[in-house]
Amino acid sequence: MLKASDIVKSYGTLQVLKGVNIEINQGEIVSIVGKSGAGKSTLLHILGTLDNPDKGELIINGTKTSGLSEKEIAIFRNKNIGFIFQFHHLLPEFNAVENVCLPGFIQKRNQAEVEKKAKELLDYLGLKDRLTHKPTELSGGEQQRVAVARALINNPGIVFADEPSGNLDSATSIELHNLLFTLRNDFNQTFVIVTHNDELAKMSDRCLTMEDGNFSKAQLGTH
Repeated sequence: MLKASDIVKSYGTLQVLKGVNIEINQGEIVSIVGKSGAGKSTLLHILGTLDNPDKGELIINGTKTSGLSEKEIAIFRNKNIGFIFQFHHLLPEFNAVENVCLPGFIQKRNQAEVEKKAKELLDYLGLKDRLTHKPTELSGGEQQRVAVARALINNPGIVFADEPSGNLDSATSIELHNLLFTLRNDFNQTFVIVTHNDELAKMSDRCLTMEDGNFSKAQLGTH
């Protein structure tokens, strides 16, 4: 599903990523852990095409992203990649269904089809009775499930999650973690998760530790 080779990234004189290599298979859940400043979020943004590496190659679902223009990358990202962030990033003026629909509307899919899929996802995620509620009317866990539905609306090949349970209490975190594995089992969904949550990391198929801009050598190639 994803292959990144020799990814290098610097900001000014600070080299954040130092030749990172990673391969992720369809239906795999991979957690990336490490201390703050190790390069985890920078790598996630590059793997998710939100940022460009200074050097290296990224192939997602058979497409080499480095040869694409900014417009082509945006279209590719919308179609192939989902994102779940720590702070949800739901739009406060829109209700749950409308927030979930947005990536589908950006892709200019049929409105009725997108709304139907959004309601099905929210129902699947246990939010059947919260469809018309705005973010301020939802709990933190409910908001995060809306964000999960939004990440899935375009049937992405891969979902990137940046500290998805970092803003949730422990009970709600466990619910979210179990949900991600249910999605993998039901839909063969692929996840790459940056997390400080040891429990989520241990549940994953693989847990990779970043240290000083690269993965610990002992872990490379481990499944």
